[in-house]
Amino acid sequence: MQYDAKTPAEYMKMLEDDWRKEKLQGLRALVKSEAPELKEGITYKMLSYSDRQGPVFQLNAQKNSVNLYVGDAKKVDPDGSLLAGLDCGKGCIRFKKSSAIGDTRIGEFIQRVARIRRNGGDVDC
Repeated sequence: MQYDAKTPAEYMKMLEDDWRKEKLQGLRALVKSEAPELKEGITYKMLSYSDRQGPVFQLNAQKNSVNLYVGDAKKVDPDGSLLAGLDCGKGCIRFKKSSAIGDTRIGEFIQRVARIRRNGGDVDC
């Protein structure tokens, strides 16, 4: 789904009060705690977290999932151990209604992405 929000606060207000909002808030809190140096904004009608090189993460609520976008997940987690059990595409990690964020290692994944970017590394596609 696309939200025509201009600010993160507007984006959050536009979300329906359901499981997607709860999941998105949980992931948003993880990004903010693990990568506090990233600036939150709106890019491509999604929540975006950027550094001086550009976007690092995007978050968006879809109809059936909440998605965390990162360039190329294999560059961050080559053996797939941090994302085990999650529904992943090349750069998209999908959290469905039944996914419990606390039962995953997504916080470690976010931490690793932030560390790679801080050190000037590449996680882009």
